[in-house]
Amino acid sequence: MRRTHLLSGLLMAGLLCTGLQNLKAQTTKAYQLSSSNLKTLKETKVGSIARLDSFLTVDFPKIRYDKVVAPGPQFIISDDPEYIRVPEAIVLQEEVNPGAVRLYVYNVNGVKEPQQMKRKITAVLKNMGAEPLTFRMLKYSSQKPSTNYFQIGKKGLEDFFKSNVENDVRKVNPGEVIAIDELLEKNVVEYDQLVHGFYEFVVDQPAQISILQTAPENYGPDVFPTIKTLIPHSHENAGRGLFGVSNYTVQALDTLDTRHGVKQLIIADGNDDPWITGTIGPKKEFAQNAGNYGVMYKTKIRWKSTDGKGLALITWNSRSADNKWCGGMGLTMELKGSQGQSVVRQLPSDVLVTRAAPEAILIEVYKPDPTKEIQEIEFIYSPPGASCLPTPLVFVPIDL
Repeated sequence: MRRTHLLSGLLMAGLLCTGLQNLKAQTTKAYQLSSSNLKTLKETKVGSIARLDSFLTVDFPKIRYDKVVAPGPQFIISDDPEYIRVPEAIVLQEEVNPGAVRLYVYNVNGVKEPQQMKRKITAVLKNMGAEPLTFRMLKYSSQKPSTNYFQIGKKGLEDFFKSNVENDVRKVNPGEVIAIDELLEKNVVEYDQLVHGFYEFVVDQPAQISILQTAPENYGPDVFPTIKTLIPHSHENAGRGLFGVSNYTVQALDTLDTRHGVKQLIIADGNDDPWITGTIGPKKEFAQNAGNYGVMYKTKIRWKSTDGKGLALITWNSRSADNKWCGGMGLTMELKGSQGQSVVRQLPSDVLVTRAAPEAILIEVYKPDPTKEIQEIEFIYSPPGASCLPTPLVFVPIDL
C-alpha cells in the first residue's frame, strides 16, 4: 500500500519500534484540555475535525490491554507488488482449505514499459478438489478503480463493515476457474489507478486464489491458464500471502477513570502490537503483513466517571512529519451504541483526510450514565488502507 513505502524503510532502519517511545516526555499539564480546546471539542460534530492547539502528542499514557486471536477466516492479502509493472502476470497465488476466507486486494496498474496502458486486475478462484465446490459470498466490497487511494480505503472498509451478502452461491466444477468479483472483470484500470476489493466467502473444497493483471478485453478465468509469469514476492509494501490470523479481541486491562486524565490505545504499530505472519505460495516462504491491514480488532474498554466527566474519543495523524506518503490520514470504524446498535462511520466524515496536528478527528463522545458505575465502550477497528500507522485512539475526559 502506498504508505508502506515509508513503513518498509522505517522497519529496515529500526525506527518504527522506537518512534513512540524516544521522544522527549511532556509535562502532565500538556495533557489537559485548555478552555479553548474544550470549547472546540464541545462544538465539533461527531466525525468531524477539531483543531486542538498545543495538545496532541505521541506521549499520552498508553492503555494496557490483552490481545487475543479470535476465530476468523483464512486471510489473504495482495499488496506485493503494489504497482504491477508487468502487463500480463499473476501477482498472488495461494491455496486455501475448505472453510471461510477473507481476501483483500490492493493492487495498482503500474505498467510504464513499453508505454502506459489500460489493464484489468482481477481475482479468480480454481476448484482444486475432486468434487464440485460450493462458493458462498458473505461480505462484498468492491470500489471503482481510482487514483484517490484515501477515498477508496475509507469507502472500501465502510462497505465491508456494512455488507451482508445473501443468495450469492455458485457451483464450481473440479478444475474450473471463476471470477470472484465480476465487477473487477468489467473495470478498465488506467495507469496508477488502485484496484481495491475486500471479500469474505466460504468454500467447501480446496481452492486456489489468484490475483492477475491482463488486457481489459480478456476474461480473467479464460486467460488465467495461459499466464505463466508469477511475479516473485519482494517483502515490500504491506506484503502478500496467506495468514492464519484475521481477527483479534482487544480488552483493556484497566478500567479507565475520567479523573485519571488522557489515555491512548495504540494498536497496529508493529511494536506493542506486532505484525501478523504467514506464508507465501507452495514453498510456504515467510510472509508478513506490515500494517495488519485487513485485520479486524474487536475492542472493549471499561470506563467510569468519578468526576462527572464524559469521554471524547479522538484520533490524529501522528505520522504526518515522517514522509510525503504520510501527509494525510483517514479511516472507517464500526462503533457500538449504548443500546447495542452499530454505526459505521467514515473518519473524518466531512472531508477526505486529516492532515496533521493540531487537527484531530472526533470519533465519538461517551456520556456518563449515573445509573451505572462501570460502562463499556465497544468498536471494531481495522488499520486504514492508504494511511501510515499507527492511528492513535485517544480518550480525552471532557466536561459535557
